[in-house]
Amino acid sequence: MDPLTLVILFVFGVAIGSFLNVVTLRYDGEHFLLNASAIGGRSHCMHCKKTLRWFELVPIVSFLIQGGRCRECKARLAIQYPIVELLSGIIFVLVPFTLAGTALAATLWVAVFEALLMMAVIDIRLGIIPDEINIFLGIVGILLAIVPGWQGSAVLSKLIGAAVAGVFFALLIAVTRGKGMGMGDLKLAIPLGLIFGWPDIIFLLAFSFIIGAIVGVCAIVRGKSSMKSTLPFGPFLALGAVTMFFWGLPILGWYLSILGIR
Repeated sequence: MDPLTLVILFVFGVAIGSFLNVVTLRYDGEHFLLNASAIGGRSHCMHCKKTLRWFELVPIVSFLIQGGRCRECKARLAIQYPIVELLSGIIFVLVPFTLAGTALAATLWVAVFEALLMMAVIDIRLGIIPDEINIFLGIVGILLAIVPGWQGSAVLSKLIGAAVAGVFFALLIAVTRGKGMGMGDLKLAIPLGLIFGWPDIIFLLAFSFIIGAIVGVCAIVRGKSSMKSTLPFGPFLALGAVTMFFWGLPILGWYLSILGIR
């Protein structure tokens, strides 16, 4: 891709990230994810309710210029704003750049990671994973199974991946009596299995649990949580998906080389 195309993709991705911020911050967990109250109305400060002007809504730039504070009440703005916008821009650049497939396949994979980004933010904030996101990911998984390109045209692999992920989390919930994982994690794992297929879903889950364990141990060491504390697992599944998509094969190759298998 030429530099201009990458810049355009990044700017567009940042704008989408700004929209994701609006949806995730207005979502209350009780209504439809994209209901009128979540996506309608003028943007305003979450503290003083002042309606924001156009120059206060420029993604990333406005946050930096204002020093991360509202111009009116000086309340500190959520760091979520620039982080989500930046991550969304990176998704729009790195996914097509990494993907050696059709434009349609690249678009579908961008949609996957944008949905996972939205899910992760909501799960961190509210501790729930909206069914709408899981359904959307399932639809994208079906499309990826039939669209020519990278990770496409492997219907049986996709179905096996979804079944394995579903059974694994169902057993985990049954064994821990719902204390280890929630139904939201199960509902998310199934479409991820459909998207990544077999055997990639196994490594995705392994990466997710490893990342989750590392974060959990670090939180305990820093005194931020205890052994009895619970962490939302949706973000770790998202990070596992990112790891598998971008670095899965190199990591597995490195690990197998250590074992002397290759």
